[in-house]
Order: sequence, then C-alpha cells, then structure tokens
Amino acid sequence: MKNNLTRRDFLKNSSLVAAGLAALPAAPSLQAAASPNNRLRVAVIGCNGRGMAHIAALLEVPNVEIACVCDVDRRALEKGIAAAARKQSTTPKGEKDLRKLLEDPGIDAVTIATPEHWQTPATLLACAAGKHVYVEKPASHNGRESELIVAAARKHKRVVQMGNQRRSWPWVIESIQAVHAGEVGQVYFARGWYTNRRPSIGRGKPAPVPEWLDYALWQGPAPEKPYRDNILHYNWHWFWHWGTGELGNNAVHALDLARWGLKVGLPNRVTCGGNRYFYQDDWETPDTTLATFDFGRCGIAWEGQSCAPRGFEGASFGVSFYGDQGTLVMAGNNCVIYDLKDKVLREIKGRQADLFSFDSIHFANFADAIREGKTLAAEIEEGQKSTLLCHLGNIAWRTGHTIDCDPQTGKILGDKAAQALWSREYRPGWEPKV
Repeated sequence: MKNNLTRRDFLKNSSLVAAGLAALPAAPSLQAAASPNNRLRVAVIGCNGRGMAHIAALLEVPNVEIACVCDVDRRALEKGIAAAARKQSTTPKGEKDLRKLLEDPGIDAVTIATPEHWQTPATLLACAAGKHVYVEKPASHNGRESELIVAAARKHKRVVQMGNQRRSWPWVIESIQAVHAGEVGQVYFARGWYTNRRPSIGRGKPAPVPEWLDYALWQGPAPEKPYRDNILHYNWHWFWHWGTGELGNNAVHALDLARWGLKVGLPNRVTCGGNRYFYQDDWETPDTTLATFDFGRCGIAWEGQSCAPRGFEGASFGVSFYGDQGTLVMAGNNCVIYDLKDKVLREIKGRQADLFSFDSIHFANFADAIREGKTLAAEIEEGQKSTLLCHLGNIAWRTGHTIDCDPQTGKILGDKAAQALWSREYRPGWEPKV
C-alpha cells in the first residue's frame, strides 16, 4: 500500500492515503461543508492523557469548534483551554462539573476521556441531555454498564462512537479486508498482545487532597475512598474500584481487531491466567495476563505484559490471524501476509508519522455520522462487544475459574461468584440510569 503523502496532503484528502484504498469503503470526509449551520460545537470532558489527544484531533476536523473543556483538575482544565485557543479563533469556556456543561443547549456533542469509572455514567448523562457522544475505550467499567450505555444510545437516539480508533485507520481496514477476502484461507484463530515497561506504583500513603483537584467529583459515581498519593492521574487503571487493568486499557484494541477479522460476536467460554508478578505494591490487577476466548468455530488469545517490554513479531502491540493457507500479522503499524512456508506474500504498510492524522479520521467519522448520517466506524454496541470480552476476562481472573457465557448476550451462565462481578456498587445518588 503506497503511503507517501505529507501530513497536510493527508488531511486535505484522506481517501488518497494509499492508492490501494480505492477499493475500500469511503473514508470519512475531512472536507465538511463550511456553513455555520453545519458547525459542530463540541465539549471535551477530561483533559489529561487521551483528552489532550481529543483536543488535537478535533482541531483537525473542519467546521468543528471546541466550545468547552471540562476537568476536575484545575491545571488540566487550563492546559486544555490553552491548547484549543491556540488553534481556533474562539476560546472555549471551562467547566469543572460536566453536569453544568450538559445544560448548555448550544453544545452538540461531547467527547469523554475520563477514568473508566466515569465513562458510562457520563455518557448516560450526555445522551439524556441530547448530546452525541464520543467516548474513550473501554467506555464501561463492568458488564452491566456495557448494557446501559447501549440502551442509552438507543433510547435517546444519539450517535455514540467508541474510541477504538483503529477501526478508522486505512491500512488496518485494508488488512482486515485481506482476512475477509481469504488471503490466508479459512481463519480459525487470532492472537493479540501488548507489552510495556511500567514501574512499580509503590505503597500509597494517605495525603491531603491537592488544592488543584476536586477529588469528590473525580470519584463521582464510585463509592468514596480516602485520597492516597499513588492513584492519580494514571495508576487508577490498576485498582478494581476505578479501572479494568490492562485488559480494559489496551487489550480492548487488539480484541476488537481480532473479533472484526474473525467476524465473531460474543464467546461461549473465557479463561484468564496470570498475576501481579513483577512488583509487590498496591497494584491489584494482573501485570502478566493470558486470556482465551472460545467462539465454537474459532478462538482468540490475548497476552499482556505490563512490566516486560519485549513484544512479539518485533512490536509491542499487534494481532495475528492464523488460517489454513497462511498467517496475517498486524504488528505495530504494518501488516505482513505469509504463506504456510513463511514466505512473504504481501505487505500493507502504515506510517508512524500519519498516526496522528489517523486519530483525526475517527473523529471525522463521528462528525460525519452526526451531520450526514454516515455509518460509524465503531458504534457503541459493536464496541461494547469487544469491551465485554475484557470484562469477562477480568471476571475469569478474579474468580480463578473458566467462565461459560451465553454467546447471544454475553451473560454468565450458572456461576453466582462470577455473576456477582457483572455490576458494581455506586455512591448513593450516582446510580446510572437510562
């Protein structure tokens, strides 16, 4: 696949990213009509980490105005306002409480880059307020929230896109189409992985809440816990109270690609092994994970190594598809197709320099779905099928045994201990409702 465009050329015409993409579904338009009536006014909720990426990507989508940014961290809020104001003609207003910005009838859509315990509750509030929603993966903290977030999108007839952005990347689309076209024959198995070198988070100590943080609002729907010095702003991922571990953090991307390539929905059986091997600290979720998902006619495995950086196929992230005529390997930003003798048949290449623009395509697809009714690349129901694999894997790990599921609903069968983890407790008054 040719990929020799400049970043500016790419944004002018995303359909020309590769000559080979002519046969692919049309990419979302980055040339939205300039009519003021067609302008989308968007609020970004959460300005640390992915939230700043949301701001940067939205600023590349024509006729989108970041009207408001929201964060419980005053420093992050100021950073988000400044980032948007540098690139657009207006300065967004700032809000600490997302409920206040949802009262603004002039805001058409919100993007949500909060910690995982906030993602579904925030989406439910936004849908009820008549806003369209782009919500970061995994978009739910547990299986019950997976059900609620889809129900809210349907009840309020809102466009809800999940942030598994690889669904919009042209070279990924071409790679998945190669799987579907039978370039490696009948595919029976997919393997995904993610590796990193995360340090110990130590033993947290009680500490005064920083003056720049509204900790009560940060906790929001989660039952209240005292502030400790090793939770914010990232380590919450490794505590079950707020996060979903590496499965919800990174496996969701690989599992989504694997499901897409295999054309499967929900599994019959799930296993998950591993532990917190590398450090003895407050980290609760496994740092080394091997999860398997059986779909009857085919299967998926995912391996995560949070503290051992050496990956597979020369990359820290990837997915391989194994067929009866060969193997297709998506590793890093490239795809290689092999025959059964390990001979390279074809390569499909992405470019690291284009990844930022690829992020913008996913937001442009969201904007096009709102303005023109175009099909979402990662509609929330499809996204939650991938997320539910993460929740089921975590439940299998936490209970220490295999989980049997209804492949139509994903519901756990005949297992009270596992079923008890399908939902969670909420702080009184914050229970999510559709």
